[in-house]
Amino acid sequence: MIREAILRLLGEVGYGALTMDAVAAEAGVGKATIYRRWRTKQDLVVDTIAVMNQSLATPVDTGSLEGDVQAMVHRMVDVINGPVGTAIRSLLPTMQHQPALFEAFRTGPLAAWRDSYARMWAQAEARGELTSGGEHALLAETTTALLVQRWLLTGEPVTHEYADDVLEAVVLPMVRTQRP
Repeated sequence: MIREAILRLLGEVGYGALTMDAVAAEAGVGKATIYRRWRTKQDLVVDTIAVMNQSLATPVDTGSLEGDVQAMVHRMVDVINGPVGTAIRSLLPTMQHQPALFEAFRTGPLAAWRDSYARMWAQAEARGELTSGGEHALLAETTTALLVQRWLLTGEPVTHEYADDVLEAVVLPMVRTQRP
């Protein structure tokens, strides 16, 4: 409940205007509840970032690599278009000047997504769909690079349809080159 309030407020007002009072009011709790858990606004946001995406970035197993990749990319689209995506977008400028926020983002959400992709590639290797030891990290970055570019740079909508177009034109042809 409190983390959801933090995400909403970050998306609405950004890090600079976020206050402990506003978080308490948005979450419907007393300020003492907030301060018992987090001493500062930075602690509150760092902790929220550290756990952000963990439930969203869980690995999938549709039974095929192509299905798994599509499910992961669709999940990324949902994150981008939801409160987590809005909060992340509002935090990006602040992260340049707040090393603790950047580190929390790198070791929280980014690490969770990387781990999910690594498990997805391992599942595909175990099913015989990918060669062992391939360059899967590059492939993982490729699956979302155009989505993130559109989200952060062009402002064009990031939809499931766009994601499917990217998968068909760019990602799946790369995946197919790594088949045994």
